[in-house]
Amino acid sequence: MTVGTERIDVQPAPGATTWTAAFAYRDFNLYGAARILVILGGQMQSVAVGWQVYALTGRPLDLAWVGLALFLPAVGLALVTGHAADRFERRRILMACNSALAAMCLALFLLARTHHPHVLAIYSVLIGVGTARAFQGPANQAMLPTLVRPEHFGNAVAWGSSFWQFATIAGPTLGGIVYASTGGAAFVYATSAVLSLVAAVLLAFIQPHPQQRRAPPTDLHSLLAGVRYIASSPIVLGATSLDLFAVLLGGATALLPAYARDILHLGPWALGLLRSAPAIGGGAMGIALALRPLGRHVGRTMFLCVALFGLGTIVFGESRNFILSLGALVVLGAADMVSVCVRAALVQLSTPDAMRGRVSAINMLFIGASNELGEFESGVTAQWFGVVPAVVLGGFGTLLVVALWAWLFPALRDVDRLGDVAAGTGSSNASARRIPV
Repeated sequence: MTVGTERIDVQPAPGATTWTAAFAYRDFNLYGAARILVILGGQMQSVAVGWQVYALTGRPLDLAWVGLALFLPAVGLALVTGHAADRFERRRILMACNSALAAMCLALFLLARTHHPHVLAIYSVLIGVGTARAFQGPANQAMLPTLVRPEHFGNAVAWGSSFWQFATIAGPTLGGIVYASTGGAAFVYATSAVLSLVAAVLLAFIQPHPQQRRAPPTDLHSLLAGVRYIASSPIVLGATSLDLFAVLLGGATALLPAYARDILHLGPWALGLLRSAPAIGGGAMGIALALRPLGRHVGRTMFLCVALFGLGTIVFGESRNFILSLGALVVLGAADMVSVCVRAALVQLSTPDAMRGRVSAINMLFIGASNELGEFESGVTAQWFGVVPAVVLGGFGTLLVVALWAWLFPALRDVDRLGDVAAGTGSSNASARRIPV
């Protein structure tokens, strides 16, 4: 049995790699536009939810529950979502997820119109958002390598990450401005719903092309294939787990509403700028990587940049100056972008297409744990120790993780070029490629 995947337009000459190579593919352009819109809406929604919840309760712990509500579906559905991405057409999965996200935004809009929504109702809707994102993540990651030739995939990853960063710059800023100017979250949620629906329409124009990708059987052995693959590959396991623990400890995103209001003594517009600052650094770095891709010593470069992420977190935690706080967030965002690009290329290039959905599901679980569960961890530690100590201790925790992972995963640390770990080449993943799918 075969299932449809996405068509690769053979427009650039094989081997011809320029800084705009990915844009020669029509389907990549549609994919990129849809991704920008849905992330833009999601980031606007995040600002509105964070400020709304903190305004309702005034407790950092309630910000922690926001992250947990978004993360729990990813944990419970990790094996199912990856299997779905390998069994069904990924384009249709993304269309359905974007439509579901629009529906969740509409529900948040209706709650906001009540003026005094119960925070538990907001958490319930966020569980729905987390469920849609749980299916969206593996399909999204697994689909990208099918849109361009392998030699242009690094360029596509850099631009794809830049799309994400651009939306993460504009989304929080726009969300904060709209929230402040309209006096509430309702219009922010309505805008996010419209953007998600437009993204679903754009994806409908991607033209699927059947490939010989055998649909995996629906049994426990197949569901666990992605777990076995990652466990058998030190490079993939090291890259995904490094991000998990480094960002889990060092992430301060959940506490930005508290920083904006209680430490910097500013309003929702400042929260929007603070949330945008990491993406400004990341977006600039993403463009730089597209113009001048990483050459050699990519493993060591990734470790150094994760360490820089930890240092930026410490500086931000200690800062009481708005400009210095923005600068620290810009630096840690740029450092994180290098890690994101290297990790995404290592995971996707070293994974056969027939397993990309299941492997991506585990990778997305790790990413979700580092982001949403990291928000929960930040909120809990802030409730225990205070906002500033929670952020500073998290930054030092990231530095400790970098040192420990460099010792535990020498194969990852010593990766020279990304092409060395491509699926079917090199020896680092030989055992992993024997894992049955």
